[in-house]
Amino acid sequence: MDVILLKDVERLGTEGTLVHVKPGFARNYLVPRGLAAPATAQQLKAVEATLRQRSRKAERIKTEAEALKQKLEGRSLTLTLNLGADGKPFGAITLHDIREALRTEGFEVEKHAIHLKQPMKGLGVYDIPVRLHPDVTATVKVAVVQA
Repeated sequence: MDVILLKDVERLGTEGTLVHVKPGFARNYLVPRGLAAPATAQQLKAVEATLRQRSRKAERIKTEAEALKQKLEGRSLTLTLNLGADGKPFGAITLHDIREALRTEGFEVEKHAIHLKQPMKGLGVYDIPVRLHPDVTATVKVAVVQA
């Protein structure tokens, strides 16, 4: 029996795939759980339309991420760090600080998108990667100066 998968099914296929399965497996497992539908011409057209719509949406999201990357690449953030008399830092520059600095610049970036390996505890200029999309990563320069 031919069915169209409505969701990804492990060891069978991905969403929108036309697969041939035994009738009992389709009738007793796939169809009742909403994982598949019988392969009819009408169902094929509906799945193709849904897949086209999703691909257009994914392309639009990627284009928006590319545009945001272009804006972020030219930016440089300046953050201050308090130092003691002996030059040791009080605190550190964290992910939250970078996100707030980006927010004040007018960029709404999710916290999990900023890839900071460890808090910055020294003065200097750092390149911080910001993952805007699985295929798009921007690099923001962060200058840490003494307060």
